[in-house]
Amino acid sequence: MAKPETGTSLVVRWLMSPVFVLVIFLVFLAIAAGLREGLIQQDNRQIEANLRNEARALTDNLEREFLVHVQAIGRMAYRLYAQPDTPESRWRVDARNYLEDFGVYQAIEWIDSNYIIRWLEPLVGNEDVVGYNVAFNDQRREALDKAAATGDYDLSGIIDLRQGGKGMVIYYPVGAGDTNNGYMAGVFRMEVLAEQLLTSRVLEHFQIEIRDSGEPAYVLNSDTEIARSFSFTVPVQFPTLDWTLTLRPNQSWVDSQRSSWPMLTFASLVFMGLLTSLTTLLVQLILKRNQALLKTRRELEREIDQRIAMQVDLERLESTDTLTGLANRRFFMEDLAHTLNIADRQMRQVGLVMIDLDRFQMLNDSLGHQFGDELLIKVSERLNSLSNERILVAYSGGDEFMICQQHVDDIDDVIHLLGQIKQCFAEPFEVQGDAHSITATMGVAVYPQSGLDADTLLRNADIALYRAKEQGRNTYQFYTEGMQDREVMRLELDKDLSQALANDEFVLFYQPQLNLQTGEINSVEALIRWQHPRRGLLAPIEFIPLAEESGRITEIGRWVVLAACRQLANWRGTACEQLRIAVNLSGRELDDESLVEHVRDALLSEEVDPSMLEVELTEEIFIQNIEHNLNQLSRLHQLGVHLAIDDFGVGYSSLGYLRDFPVDLLKIDRSFITDVTERHDDAVITRAVINLAHNLGIQVVAEGVETEEQLNFLKTHRCNLAQGYLISRPIPAEDLETALAEGILFTGQTVKPGL
Repeated sequence: MAKPETGTSLVVRWLMSPVFVLVIFLVFLAIAAGLREGLIQQDNRQIEANLRNEARALTDNLEREFLVHVQAIGRMAYRLYAQPDTPESRWRVDARNYLEDFGVYQAIEWIDSNYIIRWLEPLVGNEDVVGYNVAFNDQRREALDKAAATGDYDLSGIIDLRQGGKGMVIYYPVGAGDTNNGYMAGVFRMEVLAEQLLTSRVLEHFQIEIRDSGEPAYVLNSDTEIARSFSFTVPVQFPTLDWTLTLRPNQSWVDSQRSSWPMLTFASLVFMGLLTSLTTLLVQLILKRNQALLKTRRELEREIDQRIAMQVDLERLESTDTLTGLANRRFFMEDLAHTLNIADRQMRQVGLVMIDLDRFQMLNDSLGHQFGDELLIKVSERLNSLSNERILVAYSGGDEFMICQQHVDDIDDVIHLLGQIKQCFAEPFEVQGDAHSITATMGVAVYPQSGLDADTLLRNADIALYRAKEQGRNTYQFYTEGMQDREVMRLELDKDLSQALANDEFVLFYQPQLNLQTGEINSVEALIRWQHPRRGLLAPIEFIPLAEESGRITEIGRWVVLAACRQLANWRGTACEQLRIAVNLSGRELDDESLVEHVRDALLSEEVDPSMLEVELTEEIFIQNIEHNLNQLSRLHQLGVHLAIDDFGVGYSSLGYLRDFPVDLLKIDRSFITDVTERHDDAVITRAVINLAHNLGIQVVAEGVETEEQLNFLKTHRCNLAQGYLISRPIPAEDLETALAEGILFTGQTVKPGL
């Protein structure tokens, strides 16, 4: 006999049913509809309030502006009263001035005491009005007589003008009582009056109805499509007139006043209802699959037991590295292959991280191998703290480590591990009694996306590591599709690089530097290009990193120095003979003990004055090996060669080496110049660098100048030289010679096309 269901089980069954999900969605839908209707009503009240304000503002402006015209007609009436002998010609001149000044009158008239129009301006188009009796009915006669008796002006209301169309007339008596000499009248067409007294925005968005004593008198914008649910009526305070003004907006104005909140609220709540319903449905599915998850958990526990057993076997298999105590490369690859087999069966992901210590080789070479070994041990201890049943840390050799992460459910698991690895390098390492800050660059490959076997995964992680190094080190890079193709292209380019010098494929381009005091070009920077036989002209970024990695950068640097000296020799007797050429040196070139001898030989062979050659090194290179670099640069300075610090401000910025090194020139990095007229911080830093350099007797060059605003800022703050696309892009020697000979380079006055 079946066991009857309890109340609790019935509730659980109801909560697990699809009907419960539907009820949740309907509740959210009802709430959304109610809120939307409430917000729409609130919008309508706000629109009515805005319309009321518009109508009142319009009425106030109409009363104020109309009073101005009444006063103007009154002034004309007073002048005629004060000077009754005024000739008609003079009166007409006065009237024409009023017509031109106000631009709203159809005509200005003088009406005698018998109500007959005698004078009128303009006469053209109004000929039929002369001699017309304006007291055309008893009501008009009574109103005019009252105005003549009291001296107060009279308004005709909206009438049919004799000239045609609807209009309105202001009658201002010329004197009062027995001294009355008729009336001065200003005639307005309603459409002209509306255009003059109403703003274009009001005319564009509203229909305006004028009622006189409750009866429709005039409608402005009668053909406008109005929103009939909104209107507002307000009285107009004119003497002798009982006017009301009704404002009706068009649909576009109403739409512009409406808020998007009703629809956004409705859509948001419906989306929340849908999301809540789907979440509930998902929870139901998860609960229903509880048994499957329990089974997976048992398999995971068995896998963890296998992992523990493999860790125990590590010592038996003599698979640890003797220096670091970490797993060696052989064991790591065997374990990785085993891990991938398990991941394949369980449809899981595996993360592989390759770690390279930044600047380790330089420290190892300069401080000794014993220092390097101790540093590797310290790094290994911190990385090994990440080890557990799911993470294996190994030492690959040199300055590289490898980490395998099992049971990766989401890419965020790998990113979390990368954050833990970076944390291992957050604090300095205490080696031989000194603290050394070390950073690491990482390449990441994830199974199965980045490779289906251990060798492929390792190779792709290594490719990702190389890409990360190219991005500036102390970062990480995931392997992505196409990286391998780029790696093949890189290897081909590296092979071609070995033949480039022999085949004379390198060329120098020159970027002028503008002297901001004289407006002359006295120096240029030599920038190398590779005229590749198949790929065309290549920029330095595409081959200089390869040259540094392969060690060919020293040969290329020697070629640049010799080529620059040859160019200086070729320029003797030309428009370019006064130019000084700046060449860039890498850190490897500065480490070359024969650097100074090579520069001396190049200058002597081409009989070039050493002061015509300038050597640029980045700020980071200057302080990598202070003692050695100071010796090298001092020897170069003794030759008479100028020395410049490139990219100043983005590196370590130690003021001490500016005092100790024989520096002639500072080059402010383009990152400060780009926003120097927009960002206060960049402007402050740039001014500070200029003042600091000048106080030390050092000239300043600003790189990356692209706008005249930047150039004017630099001139104002006494920067010596400017370099950038505003003056000229890097160009071949022939184009530079032509530009200087023809004077078509930018000099701070005008920009010449073509460069």
